[in-house]
Amino acid sequence: MKLIVGLGNPGSEYVGTRHNIGFDVVERFAEKLGWIRPGDFDRGAKSKFDGLTVDGVLNLSNGSDEKVLLLKPTTYMNVSGRSVQAAMAFYQIDKKDVLVILDDLALPCGKLRLRPSGSNGGHNGLRDIERALSSPAYPRLRIGIDPPPQFVPTRDYVLGKWTAEQKTKLAPAIDRACGAIVSWADYGVEKAMSLFNADENPTSR
Repeated sequence: MKLIVGLGNPGSEYVGTRHNIGFDVVERFAEKLGWIRPGDFDRGAKSKFDGLTVDGVLNLSNGSDEKVLLLKPTTYMNVSGRSVQAAMAFYQIDKKDVLVILDDLALPCGKLRLRPSGSNGGHNGLRDIERALSSPAYPRLRIGIDPPPQFVPTRDYVLGKWTAEQKTKLAPAIDRACGAIVSWADYGVEKAMSLFNADENPTSR
């Protein structure tokens, strides 16, 4: 079983903000796979593990099936670890089978960076997950949101809305992230990294 965690903040005031890109990806993923009707994730999800969950089955290239749990923690970003830890404990999921999706200020808008582990890079959601799991050794998919403009506080920037220019890169980035999730679940992190960390759009899953 795989656990896909999209990081963000609950509440209508945070919808469409840069910090909620993780939420946007898991919602789009569930829609693309037909696990939920478009725009209906929150209403159709189950309330579990201090979060909202949707589950489904991926048909892998080797002919087998992989059960997948999508999780949007509703604890707010800074305490995301509680939700992740609860889901992992309930289903006995290993750290290598967890993929956390988040925003990254250090990457250009829309660029993906998949890694099998790493530092939290100052991201509060990753920091709390690392604390809860007592380890940084879990895969994460970072999605670039651009650095904040000069004199704009980081908090204001990540909680702000996308610019018109950024929006043109947003939908393709979310779709590529969905492809990266499938490749990670199907072929493993190394293969998915080789396909999706590059700038070009891969043609195969």
